[in-house]
Amino acid sequence: MTAQSFSPQDRLHYLDWVRVAAFALLILYHEGMFYVTWGWHVKSPHAGHALEPLMQITSPWRLTLLFLVSGAATRFMAAKSTPGALARSRLGRLLLPLLFGMAVIVPPQSYFEVVEKLGYTGGYLAFWARYLQFDAGFTVDGARLILPTWNHLWFVAYILVYSLLLAGLLATARPLLARLERGLARLLSGPGALIWPILYLAVLRAVLLPRFGVTHALVDDWYTHAVSLSAFVTGFCLAGAPAIGQTFERLRWPALAIALCAYGLFASYAWIYRAPDAVPPEMLVLAMRPVYAAQQWGAIVAALGFARRHLNRPSPQLRYCVEAVFPWYIVHQTLIVVAGHHLAQLHLTPLAEGGLLLAVTLGGTALAGEMVRRTGPLRPLFGLKRRPTPRGSRGLCPQPERIG
Repeated sequence: MTAQSFSPQDRLHYLDWVRVAAFALLILYHEGMFYVTWGWHVKSPHAGHALEPLMQITSPWRLTLLFLVSGAATRFMAAKSTPGALARSRLGRLLLPLLFGMAVIVPPQSYFEVVEKLGYTGGYLAFWARYLQFDAGFTVDGARLILPTWNHLWFVAYILVYSLLLAGLLATARPLLARLERGLARLLSGPGALIWPILYLAVLRAVLLPRFGVTHALVDDWYTHAVSLSAFVTGFCLAGAPAIGQTFERLRWPALAIALCAYGLFASYAWIYRAPDAVPPEMLVLAMRPVYAAQQWGAIVAALGFARRHLNRPSPQLRYCVEAVFPWYIVHQTLIVVAGHHLAQLHLTPLAEGGLLLAVTLGGTALAGEMVRRTGPLRPLFGLKRRPTPRGSRGLCPQPERIG
């Protein structure tokens, strides 16, 4: 696992396409959170169950896929630098955006949450002052609202921690990582590329999820770590083992069939027991653990396999999106929360409200991304280098503006 093992033909452009597409789905998913019955910061007066089956198409696998792609990107960064340089780079490119986001970008989300759920009338500046002072005086849905918070930026915190852990292993246990890569390549060969990860994810969901839940609080989120760190390490190994990507490409159709069948089963189960007082039998809950895992991993293999088959090429549009997608990610949820709260006051029809919210979100994220790219002082606050990427750079592997 040295820099010399990477050559230009190793560039995996399809992972860039997958990353951009996954973040685009994330933006749409968070807009959907405004309209479903699941807990979120603000809610539309039209919220209900109708969109929930659509949300469940991507909810099991979208973030796991992003962790996998982030692991692959980290592999290429590690190939061009020492472990210490990798750690410093990750700190510089992820910690500053995380702190800036928590201090400036995220607070409006918490503000409109207490406005809607608690009837807070103190004004935004008064709330922001309390937010920055670690105020513990807000209780929402029976739990103390933790301030400051990272909300959707939890992904950045996790990628930062995983990258630092990996840098430590590269410095102290590089042969162990090499053996892990070889072992994973053997495990993910042939049908095992579908079977073993599904079994692994099903066991995690059956054993860890009931005990620890999902908190996104980093220190106690053991189920999420077991899934996400595994995906991150798998992506790291995938970038150095071309056979894994080739296997995913060969299995893309069976993986898609598995994901679709599992989605049908899980979405039906969730729809039948959608009411708060509807309690499914314990045996049925246990049976859904492997079904969820099958959708999760089947969709990931299908996405990577089809992308490798059809999208493994660079383009000017891709180079633009690779640089802009991290600023898009940082700002999108705040735009949705702020715009959604104000649109809800207009008493529009569901179609008009949803269309306007989508337009504001997409237009606002695009505008924010362009402003960040063109404004030198803003670039490091959103994870970009101070100077734009040279025109000659290509692909995910050598891409200097790659963040996650």
